[in-house]
Amino acid sequence: MSPRTRWIAHLDMDAFYASVEMLRYPELRGQPVVVGGGRRHQPELLPDGSRRFATLAGYAGRGVVTTATYAARDYGVHSGMGLMKAAQRCPQAVLLPTDFDEYRRYSRLFKAAVAEIAPVIEDRGIDEIYIDLTEVPGAQDAVGHDPAGGVRAVAQEIRNNVRRTTGLVCSIGVTPNKLLAKIASELDKPDGLSVVTAAELPTRIWPLPVRRINGIGPKAGARLAALGVATIGDLATRERAWLQEHFGRSYGAWLHEAAHGQDDRPVVTHSEPVSVSRETTFERDLHAVQDRAQLTAVFTHLAERVAADLQRKGYAARTIGIKLRYDDFRTVTRDLTLPGPVVDAAAIRRAAGQCLKRVDLSRRLRLLGVRAGTLVRAESAAAAAPGRRVRATDRRTAAEAEPELPFLGALPAPEASERGEDPDRHPPGKSE
Repeated sequence: MSPRTRWIAHLDMDAFYASVEMLRYPELRGQPVVVGGGRRHQPELLPDGSRRFATLAGYAGRGVVTTATYAARDYGVHSGMGLMKAAQRCPQAVLLPTDFDEYRRYSRLFKAAVAEIAPVIEDRGIDEIYIDLTEVPGAQDAVGHDPAGGVRAVAQEIRNNVRRTTGLVCSIGVTPNKLLAKIASELDKPDGLSVVTAAELPTRIWPLPVRRINGIGPKAGARLAALGVATIGDLATRERAWLQEHFGRSYGAWLHEAAHGQDDRPVVTHSEPVSVSRETTFERDLHAVQDRAQLTAVFTHLAERVAADLQRKGYAARTIGIKLRYDDFRTVTRDLTLPGPVVDAAAIRRAAGQCLKRVDLSRRLRLLGVRAGTLVRAESAAAAAPGRRVRATDRRTAAEAEPELPFLGALPAPEASERGEDPDRHPPGKSE
């Protein structure tokens, strides 16, 4: 009996946030659309039942593109770009506010659709997963003269089920490991399926730019280019010792393995989150005194969203922190470790307020964030202290963090655009 071929898939939802918005506003299909506005950019419903949409034309503010449709990308607009720069490139693009609650709902739907066919899934973010297809019925079958025909059919059925369940399309790469699967999922976007065998590495992977390897960032890419390494194939020709000489023992060895398609990482079906965070980038720089009301609202809202995330995931936090970015782009963080785990907004807000006492609030702010770390399972925290309730009304935990700052008061939620609250998208275990 021949050994079973290991088949790992990487599934990436295509232009996920924008595609969800297209389900809500089908009249925008095929148009350049940018997601990243605040609530003031909500479409206006007209008396005749049609909608009037905001556009990027004349946009002025600090907002950032969360995602863009492929039609907008054709103009050079991409995720992470400032909205003002995007407005210069594509002023006619429709601007929509972000709706992370809806995106998370569709994320749960597509992952459930995949699990109906292939239950061994590693969650890598709101819009991407790894799937172990090795033991899925039919994945080891050959179809005609195609030895990978069985796994190709399984992957196609996954794509079909995602579309049936959500109305959205995805791209899937199927290879013998996670590193290659990530690369393969980008080969035929959007709405693509690429199966790459180990034997096809020289023809389908090596011609690609070296930056296609997840774990080679801008700095390492620039260093490799300076050394005459432009493609993955170029990298594969370099000796391990040469790479270690230029990039260090560990990273150099990994570069050598990656270039040759070697990766034995398993698909991890569950991992404990390190932290939960929410942050907001302001459309204009705000001051703690002059913009007290708006900053108060933002601060309270961020604490509420962090608390909601903790409760939804079933965790409590022992450490609460803040993140500030000033008008000169300098970023500072502060953390406070509490005597007991907390899980709701009042305690989180008080602890974050205590952190704010330790930073300079005389400068204007362009970003404010709240973070919960040192996470423990909520039931474990309750079991460890049965006489103690893990909640914000526990004043022994929160009272010491009562802030005395100029913009902290009980005000309603803000109208700020949220960014960066979803799971870590960085390459696992690799750095430059």
